[in-house]
Amino acid sequence: MPFLRNTLSGGGVITLRGRIVNRRGGIVMEHPEIFYPSAKYEDKLGTLQPVYSLTAGLTNNAVIKAVKQALDNLNLSAETLLPELRLKYGLAEYHYAIRGIHFPEDKEVFYHARNRLVFEEFLEFILALKKLKSGSERLRNEYVMQVCPEVVSFIEKLPFTLTNAQKKVWKEIASDMASDTVMSRLVQGDVGSGKTIVAVLALMNTALNGCQGAMMAPTEVLARQHYESVTRLFEESGLSIKTVLLTGSMTAKEKRRAYDRIECGLAKVIIGTHALIQGAVNYDNLALVITDEQHRFGVRQRETFAEKGGAPHVLVMSATPIPRTLAIILYGDLDISVIDELPANRLPVKNCVVDTGYRKTAYHFMKKQIAEGRQCYVICPMVEESESLEAENVTDYAAALQEELGKEIAVDYLHGKMRQKEKDAIMDRFSRRESHVLVSTTVIEVGIDVPNATVMLIENAERFGLAQLHQLRGRVGRGKHQSYCIFMSSSKAKETKERLDILNQTNDGFKIASEDLRLRGPGDLFGIRQSGLMNFRIADVYQDAKILKQANEAADWLIETGHERLKRTSGDEGAAGIVI
Repeated sequence: MPFLRNTLSGGGVITLRGRIVNRRGGIVMEHPEIFYPSAKYEDKLGTLQPVYSLTAGLTNNAVIKAVKQALDNLNLSAETLLPELRLKYGLAEYHYAIRGIHFPEDKEVFYHARNRLVFEEFLEFILALKKLKSGSERLRNEYVMQVCPEVVSFIEKLPFTLTNAQKKVWKEIASDMASDTVMSRLVQGDVGSGKTIVAVLALMNTALNGCQGAMMAPTEVLARQHYESVTRLFEESGLSIKTVLLTGSMTAKEKRRAYDRIECGLAKVIIGTHALIQGAVNYDNLALVITDEQHRFGVRQRETFAEKGGAPHVLVMSATPIPRTLAIILYGDLDISVIDELPANRLPVKNCVVDTGYRKTAYHFMKKQIAEGRQCYVICPMVEESESLEAENVTDYAAALQEELGKEIAVDYLHGKMRQKEKDAIMDRFSRRESHVLVSTTVIEVGIDVPNATVMLIENAERFGLAQLHQLRGRVGRGKHQSYCIFMSSSKAKETKERLDILNQTNDGFKIASEDLRLRGPGDLFGIRQSGLMNFRIADVYQDAKILKQANEAADWLIETGHERLKRTSGDEGAAGIVI
């Protein structure tokens, strides 16, 4: 960095802070933070410093300065929470929380500030959900549909037998759709439990009743996979149900053709991504909407989707294992069904928890699996190398792995900062077996189904929650071959090994979620969390389960007392509160 010659003068004392690495036989400190004079370092020693998400051209210091300026110029006397709520739940004032979350004096201030902001975020979400429920719970069913004989015949001719749990959930869905009121149901099932076939039955029955059914997936790859499997099932059963795919990457001509078929009613089953709720899409008689992996869609998006059909039946599917007590709050506008058993033909994934000394052995095992025609995933917790955290990163890792495995093995990498088209193209390559290894962040946690993938290696496994590790593990074990998951940890802590060993002991996502909930503590706040359940900005469903329950209790009280709408107001403490 030649420009430093102009900023540093001879004879002075500087302090450098950064990560030391070996490069070309020498020790290097890459992109260090420079304190000149050294007294500046002494000022920061022992203090908590914020670390912000950055984009090209921005430094952490630049963001810190901007945030400090913003806080100095903002009117932070505004308050949304009534004094009664703050007193009951021991919550900080808004201005204290905003300052404390950015520049806390100590950990206690940070936790106190964060609790207040988490409570408020949960409260806003739950109030919106309860409003949604109150507006839809009395809707009359305009699409009363009985189960058609063809559906019964289809179930009997399936090459596999539905599990008792699948039969029970299908019965609940069929009963809802034939009742006097509109269905609003969540189907919660562990990874690989067979939720998709239940959704197909609902779509099929809707089409055979002369109506339209639509299913929205979180990624184009998953939407295409659903489309291909549904089309194949209909054809093999001799059912002439017109099915259409609609995604954002389709050409204008392809989209117009799909729009026309949807609007005139020719298309009875429509499968796609967010493109299904765009303004250009007009349905003929949309009677059923299904969202796959609900936590990737906001409450408002689900509402928009439902509005496309006036008052269609709503079915939500999720593989995210949330304990029932939390699910009742988070999906407050939905009835809950659970598929709690796996199909008999599924081979359980074999697991092992190892340290980084096992890496060479893991690579050798991956090579062996690839030689047998299989494919592998490698998960890293970070996109790029961090100055302050020692964690494997996707871009460098993929390059090193390619060198290790050799040119004959194709290694691709994937992360959330890529454009959607680029991500879809890479996942598509992997789906078509054009690449052998996919190095990725948790962006593949949901939305890719490759039965040929048999190995999942998770680097820095200690940096993920147990429920998230289980979700990642669910990407393998989807085909007829034995699958394996290797949890690699760089931590020597006894607690870390005990925690990860839970994944060795069980493949039951709901048991794992409960353990995750029990084991998580405030220390996890300083870990790396690249993807959060329900896409909350700051809250975490597992870690903040107690606050979630408090916010739900507060929401009920606010509705009962008529304070249904949050609005930030300014002025004296006595004048602040929730405005009706």
